[in-house]
Amino acid sequence: MGCTASVILFEGLRRVLHRNCGYVCKPELEADEPEEEDTLSRRESLAIAPPAAASSVKPKVIEPLDYESVLVQRKTQILSDVLRDMLQFPIEDFQISILKRQGRTLYSSVPDGAEKRASSLLVQECIKTYNSDWHVVNYKYEDYSGDFRQLPNKVPRPEKLASHVFEVDEDADKEEDAASLGSQRGGVSKHGWLYKANMNSAISVTMRSFKRRYFHLTQLGDGSYNLNFYKDEKISKEPKGTIFLDSCMGVIQNSKVRRFAFELKMQDKSTYLLAADSEGEMDDWISTLNKILHSSFELAMQERRNGELHDDDELGKTDISPGNFQDSFQSARDIESKMRSETRLKLFTLDPDTQRLDLSGIEPDVKQFEEKFGKRVLVSCNDLSFNLQSCVAENEEGPTTNVEPFFVVLSLFDVQNSRKISADFHVDLNHPLVRSMIPPPSMQINGGVDTLHGETLLSELPEGMLQYPKKGVFSVTCPHPDIFLVARIEKVLQGGITHCAEPYMKSSDSSKVAQKVLKNAKMACSRLGQYRMPFAWAARPVFKDASGTLDKSARFSALYRQDSNKLSEEDLFKLLADFRKPEKMAKLPVILGNLDITIDNVPPDVANCVTPSFIPVRPFESNGPSDGVLLEVEEFVPCIAKCSQPFTTYNNHLYVYPKHLKYDSQKSFAKARNIAVCVEFRESDEEDAQPLKCIYGRPGGPLFTKHAYAAVLHHQQNPEFYDEIKIELPTQLHEKHHLLFTFYHISCDSSTKKRDIVETPVGSAWLPLLKDGRVVMSEQHISVASNLPNGYLSFQEGVSKHSSPEIKWVDGGRPLFKVSTHLVSTIYTQDQHLHNFFHHFQSMQSGATCPTEGELVKYLKSLHAMEGHVMINFLPTILNQLVHVLTSTSNEDVAVNTTRVMVHIVAQCHEEGLEHYLRSYVKYVFKTESYTTNNSKTVHEELAKAMTSILKPSTDFLTSNKLLKYSWYFFEALVKSMAQYLMESGKVKLSRNQRFTASFHHGVETLVNMLMPHITQKYKDNLDAARNANHSLAVFIKRCFTFMDRGFVFKQINNYISCFVPGDPKTLYEFKFEFLRVACNHEHYIPLNLPMPFGKGRIQRFQDLQLDYSLTDDFCRNHFPVGLLLREVCGALQEFGEVRQIAIQVLKSLMIKHTFDDRYASKSQQARLATLYLPLFGLLQENVHRLNVRDTSNFNTNQNGRDEHLASISTVTPQKPVGNLDNSLHKDVFGVISGTASPHTSTPNIGSVRHADSRGSLVSTDSGNSIPEKTSSLDKPKERFTRRHTLTVLPLPLEPEDSAPLSRAAKRVTMDFSLLSSPALYDNDTNRITDTIQVEQP
Repeated sequence: MGCTASVILFEGLRRVLHRNCGYVCKPELEADEPEEEDTLSRRESLAIAPPAAASSVKPKVIEPLDYESVLVQRKTQILSDVLRDMLQFPIEDFQISILKRQGRTLYSSVPDGAEKRASSLLVQECIKTYNSDWHVVNYKYEDYSGDFRQLPNKVPRPEKLASHVFEVDEDADKEEDAASLGSQRGGVSKHGWLYKANMNSAISVTMRSFKRRYFHLTQLGDGSYNLNFYKDEKISKEPKGTIFLDSCMGVIQNSKVRRFAFELKMQDKSTYLLAADSEGEMDDWISTLNKILHSSFELAMQERRNGELHDDDELGKTDISPGNFQDSFQSARDIESKMRSETRLKLFTLDPDTQRLDLSGIEPDVKQFEEKFGKRVLVSCNDLSFNLQSCVAENEEGPTTNVEPFFVVLSLFDVQNSRKISADFHVDLNHPLVRSMIPPPSMQINGGVDTLHGETLLSELPEGMLQYPKKGVFSVTCPHPDIFLVARIEKVLQGGITHCAEPYMKSSDSSKVAQKVLKNAKMACSRLGQYRMPFAWAARPVFKDASGTLDKSARFSALYRQDSNKLSEEDLFKLLADFRKPEKMAKLPVILGNLDITIDNVPPDVANCVTPSFIPVRPFESNGPSDGVLLEVEEFVPCIAKCSQPFTTYNNHLYVYPKHLKYDSQKSFAKARNIAVCVEFRESDEEDAQPLKCIYGRPGGPLFTKHAYAAVLHHQQNPEFYDEIKIELPTQLHEKHHLLFTFYHISCDSSTKKRDIVETPVGSAWLPLLKDGRVVMSEQHISVASNLPNGYLSFQEGVSKHSSPEIKWVDGGRPLFKVSTHLVSTIYTQDQHLHNFFHHFQSMQSGATCPTEGELVKYLKSLHAMEGHVMINFLPTILNQLVHVLTSTSNEDVAVNTTRVMVHIVAQCHEEGLEHYLRSYVKYVFKTESYTTNNSKTVHEELAKAMTSILKPSTDFLTSNKLLKYSWYFFEALVKSMAQYLMESGKVKLSRNQRFTASFHHGVETLVNMLMPHITQKYKDNLDAARNANHSLAVFIKRCFTFMDRGFVFKQINNYISCFVPGDPKTLYEFKFEFLRVACNHEHYIPLNLPMPFGKGRIQRFQDLQLDYSLTDDFCRNHFPVGLLLREVCGALQEFGEVRQIAIQVLKSLMIKHTFDDRYASKSQQARLATLYLPLFGLLQENVHRLNVRDTSNFNTNQNGRDEHLASISTVTPQKPVGNLDNSLHKDVFGVISGTASPHTSTPNIGSVRHADSRGSLVSTDSGNSIPEKTSSLDKPKERFTRRHTLTVLPLPLEPEDSAPLSRAAKRVTMDFSLLSSPALYDNDTNRITDTIQVEQP
């Protein structure tokens, strides 16, 4: 606020706070009034309150003006107003912006043409979600729509106030410790005993003329020095005398009268003769005093030079005539006034509430959807070396290396939950010479261009960069100490594990052994290079604790020989459970060697990283080092909601795990022992069908291949498998897609006559990928056939061999092969309810069937049983689809059940603590259907109807309670739909009352009326739901001011307020004032109030002022928001203390916001703002018996220079009746505020104020007879304080022009101005700066 209005308003409000706000000043019970203790609780609720009959009367509802009509009718007045910006909303107050979706990868994760190939509605909608950009509604002045703490460019509270020296403080300053003051200012300080000669004596100076005095050198506020002397060292007393050093010309030694004497020569030819006790003390004093004089002289010369330079610039322009002198003096006044204005603090800057850290009203920061990872771990594979080594080159020229190739497979295992939590990371650490022992992959695996279903992959990546990855990035969502990094070591198939590992377990001279092993290895690699066998394993813990601290000190365990009978994950978990038990681990056979693998944290700006789908991540250097590429390893996130996140990228991986084959009882094949299983992915069961090239390859081979082999166990008829085959699934799956498993007997004996025959087929099995439209994920037991006829998918598995003559089943068709799959997909779901809903709605849209609306309701209801993690994963896609159903149906039951599903999803997200995903969806993803004339249904209208139906008393109370508690989401969706509708339809250009249909206006009014009984009645049983609904409704109403007819919104506020009555419980008062606080925080709250004159125009008479500036019906109608707020505050003042405090705090916060709003910073704007709050005077006057504050008498100043105010409050009611407004406030005060009177004129009336700067004035609003009562006690002794302002009250002067000097007997009333900005004032009469405000009485 500004000028006189701000000071008066604040003083009145300060008195209200003193009376009603306990944290400002708590009432103290007088010792001589013991009866108040017994009646304290009664007074808290009933004291000074109106009678019960009066308090129960519901106040009259004042209908607001038709805002839009007034703008049209008074268009000329508004446009001609200098402050028209305060009367109208800005143009283009909001806009719709589209933000480009920025992923972390170099290019989109969605394959080209995927959306066209997709035929499933769920797949289509998921891809659309991942490809769509962000749609955001931007409010131009949104920064101004919150609490005052959230305003931009808010003035910070100063740590220390500027130092001002006032007249009343000059005496008190002498009492301060001058030494500490001088040291604080960086000046010179000195004190000690000296002898001072009595220079006033008529006789000559002799030894007897000297008297011993204690001298103290102090620096004043203007930088000058004084030399004070005392009788003793108690310098707190009044000094016996003072030597003003600014008049001293020099200090010289003078030993004629006394030893160690020196003389101070002054400008008036006088001298001071002082003497010390020793020569050293004398020299010290002379040096110190001369130093002070020298610095003062330099400063004076500098000022003189600056003045001469200024005079030269102004030469010929300066005249000493009286007129020019007066102009110069006026200019100096203007400069000084400007300087004071620049340093003056805002009115509420020093209020403690302005700097109190309060985050309750701050909305959470809403971020875009993005990929989130758990604890990221960088695994660097350095070396694998065994004790058995030799040179593998033919000419034996080369390094000593392992004698055969080995392959490492790394993965993470969670022993605590017995689950594998990461995919496999394959590493080839072999020396290039060792790798050359295996024939090139092209001879074994079908090569070619890396294409997948016609899609070119990795077009921007050199394939060589991913040929031999050695660094993997693992992610762990839920870290804990029982997570292990397990390394499985494999070698080329050669024989039994025990036989092959024996040479590596001996520590004797191994040169001959190495050559023998090398010879056998070369033979095996050349013949069986593509087949692997298990060899060894090792493990190490990853984390020290559950917070994700890496256990970097741990190393891999010894390399344990793999047991062919303990290959399953269950066996591995048993071994890892005993990992920290040395006595059990010591029993395992150890292979002599070392695995060097380190783990580290992943830096946030890591470069050259690729996703599990081989998509490069920013930043990426395509020409970077080949060994520097980091391959992200897919995490298998737990299927629980709290660990899940909405999918944001395309991913469609299937992991296949062959488990076990039981072939010991089969009779179909004569020899089936060294069994290898080959996995292929096919899209047809025709005879000439080829496998798809979609299986991720191993190091050294192509990135994608057509088939993959599991490790082979030598001489095992019932082999176990632990391999993981990773497959990139096609975008659209159909019924013909299946996995084909082919079993081969591998001939390991190279000495037989059939040496060239390596593979012998010993059966086939297949697994259709889809079952009931969903991808199969459970563990499957399937039968094995000895042949593979055309169209084999049409034959039932496990049926009798006699019923299917074309298929020959092994072992009578019993399920011999066990296999499991794991789907990691962002476009397919395993949840049956979600799949059925999308499938049914798609069939309705396509018209293939004619399902009834009742069936859709059934599938909608089934979504309540959807798994929590699935709901979170597909959250944006599900909500988008529900919005589409809402606007496409004509059945009310479908719309209501659709909204019920939304309520369920929103409630689940909140219960899991994931509501931030909902905020991200509403702000960035939510998008209404494109507006067309054919589709007249809108989200905001249909959603408002459905919400009203759910809130009806006869409906499910559980759902209605959830809707109340989480109503913010639905109101936010309403608001965004309204904004998008206005922009897309172009109706934003129409007048406010033509933008929305009458049915929507009716829907909003019905919704508000339906919501109010829940708020005012359910707060007892469900406080959180009622409070949240109240706040959400307030935010919605506030935002409606931006889009809708503002007069209509005023009526909804009236409908809300009319549901409350006087005497309501405190909780309902909290609800009401929270609603008003939010609504009044609208960014254009000032234009909503129309701060302009209505009716007679410019106000000249005090009677008119009293009429227009009191809380009349016309005022409340014309300035509806502020009028309503003041009326409610007035009503709250009739209630008990806590309610009064709530109301006053809301009003005060709003006034603080006006103070700091940089859009209304000018004096004229602040003065216009003040007119909106002038009825506050009447409000205070009516409640003066509550606001009588006892004079404060205790102040403390803390170290930061801030005044802490401690006061006691008198609750005594004045005996005289309350007078009218004109009994205490002069009409000139209102004239200054309204601009009809000059702020520099005064008349000799009661309470008139004489001032040159009205910003420093203060008028008492205690009561009509406050000044005469205070004049009866003018003879109290003066008290001194460190920081204060003073009012000098004259004893009834007859004429205001009387310039008689003030006597010491005049009463100086010390008042607390610590919360105000009150600089020194310029006095016209005395032509001097003063801080004294003279209140005269006739």
